[in-house]
Amino acid sequence: MAAPPNFEEGQSTYRLPRFNGQYYGWWKTRMQDFIMAEDSELWDVICNGPFIRIKTKGDPVVTIPKTRKEFNDVDCKAIEKNFRAKKILVCGIGPDKYNRISACQCAKEIWEALQTAHEGTT
Repeated sequence: MAAPPNFEEGQSTYRLPRFNGQYYGWWKTRMQDFIMAEDSELWDVICNGPFIRIKTKGDPVVTIPKTRKEFNDVDCKAIEKNFRAKKILVCGIGPDKYNRISACQCAKEIWEALQTAHEGTT
């Protein structure tokens, strides 16, 4: 994985890496490190998908997703992780790549769409 030409040392640790369509491998590694340093649970959301809060109901017992009205504080905090991860990813790409991910509903879909576009599939 090559760094882009004219890469300046001492990049900010507070500003997220920006993907402009080139050097995807370099951006991917830097973005992963940035997200994990921000909050390691955000990286879990990107790898595993958003938290889906469920409840049990009926006899026989069936699990179904909770509605937003049924969320408690713990559920809301878990759901917010997906929104934070999604915000970081969206802010880390340029406008030329936004159309590729604009329909994605969760951070995992955004990451996979970028990965497929720039690395292909197995």
